[in-house]
Amino acid sequence: MGTYAYPSYPYRAPDVVGAEAPRASVVIVGGGQVGLTMALDLAQRGTACVVLDEDNTVSDGSRAICQAKRSLEIWDRLGVAAPMMQKGVTWNEGHVFYRDEQLYAFNMQENPHSPFPAFINIQQYYVEQFLVERAQQEALIDLRWCHRVAGMTSNATGASLHVETPDGSYTQPCDWLIAADGVRSTIRGQMGLSFTGQVFEDHFLIADIVMQREGPAIRRFYFDPPWGPEASALMHRQSDNVWRLDFQLGWDVDREEELRDENVFARIRRMIGPDTPFELEWKSLYTFQCRSIERYRHDRVLFVGDAAHQVSPFGARGGNGGVQDADNLAWKLALVVDGSADPALLDTYDAERRFAADENILNSTRATDFITPKTRVSEVYRNAVLDLARDHAFARTLVNSGRLSVPAHLTSSPLNGVDELQGPVGPGSPVPALPVDGASSASARHLIGLVGQGFVLLVFGNQPEALRVDGRIPVEVLCEGRDFSDPSGEIAAAFGATDGGAILIRPDQHVMASWKVPTAADLSAALATVSGERA
Repeated sequence: MGTYAYPSYPYRAPDVVGAEAPRASVVIVGGGQVGLTMALDLAQRGTACVVLDEDNTVSDGSRAICQAKRSLEIWDRLGVAAPMMQKGVTWNEGHVFYRDEQLYAFNMQENPHSPFPAFINIQQYYVEQFLVERAQQEALIDLRWCHRVAGMTSNATGASLHVETPDGSYTQPCDWLIAADGVRSTIRGQMGLSFTGQVFEDHFLIADIVMQREGPAIRRFYFDPPWGPEASALMHRQSDNVWRLDFQLGWDVDREEELRDENVFARIRRMIGPDTPFELEWKSLYTFQCRSIERYRHDRVLFVGDAAHQVSPFGARGGNGGVQDADNLAWKLALVVDGSADPALLDTYDAERRFAADENILNSTRATDFITPKTRVSEVYRNAVLDLARDHAFARTLVNSGRLSVPAHLTSSPLNGVDELQGPVGPGSPVPALPVDGASSASARHLIGLVGQGFVLLVFGNQPEALRVDGRIPVEVLCEGRDFSDPSGEIAAAFGATDGGAILIRPDQHVMASWKVPTAADLSAALATVSGERA
């Protein structure tokens, strides 16, 4: 049985076989969740790209199912969040169980004003389908299915790809190459780059089952579940009455034996009960891996998503981290391609996203160590924490069943400017989704809806008229009272803005700088760090 009909996208024969295709500005290798997000973001910024994918359909299996609020905000800007929200299962709450009882519940929705929940659960194949359908509407995106990259070379001016198709091979030169081709990245292999980090020995079994089950959509994590023998287990509801079950199997297992249907079925029945009807839709076995390559930029080649880093799935930091990679890189690359910024700007992608990946890897490693203790002492500590968490709130902060994905706060970014306002939301922080009234854009009901296409200066109260910036990078000035209103004062409070205060926001909806009363020279100096011009 299958609840999903896999699409088959049309293959188009190359214009040239056995020869060199016209040079492309940007080539993205990999038409998955991250590669397609990157392509859409570039297209919205007026940058054409070619997307090469070796297959002609979406991902096999549900894979990355937990899509975080930050990913939904990014996809909303790209015009693709609505069908995901309509199809996905909304959840904000998680429950933690120990043996035969529930210890506590927690809520991930920190912003009651947000237009999006903390997470939706939706199978990756749906996410990719909606991204493809949106990409097919963009004239600047050249999607090429069944075009497999078999080899490549690169230098300081670009890259050259050897591409194989059903009708023969061709060479595709480009100015910029984005490697979004996953954990088994051909580009990474061709360049001789390797991961560093940890590979954990514990094995986990994923089983997607179709069953009818009532109850709220919550994240259920079980330590030492009473049905055993698993040391931990996880349950999530997805679209189409599909449920994701994760089982911790242990270190020394026979992978082939564990994947036999009769053994998978036995585990499922112990978890959901012997009388609950279900059908198995997908199964997979995996180990935790928390690793990264050393650098994400190599001259004209840039790595995003699983091609750059791997984290364990508990915490939903892999796919969501990759979407944030694309969100960070696209605006910078678009400015470089159109000549508004020096290529050195792309070094900030490497710095910012390696910082974020290190944070994700640290959280994932700590979760793995807690979920799968390696020593008797670690196990005693974990069990003591779980016993205390039943009655004591302080102990619940020590329980780690996977610190769930949150937006990266780029506090050490080389692009961060002055912070004269010293508000809670300062340079490097993502813009909060606070409500706005009377916005200049009728469709924008939250602050994040007003920003994200280019640089924006939010101005509060009276301002000098002359805030023009004579440079390569334009800035849109949005004045409180003229372009939006903040009747509750929550937006001003978030930034610490007083009368005359202003906040410079980057195209990826992160704060860059703040001033009590900015001048044109202040703005020019801040933007010079982006463009490479002299201030």
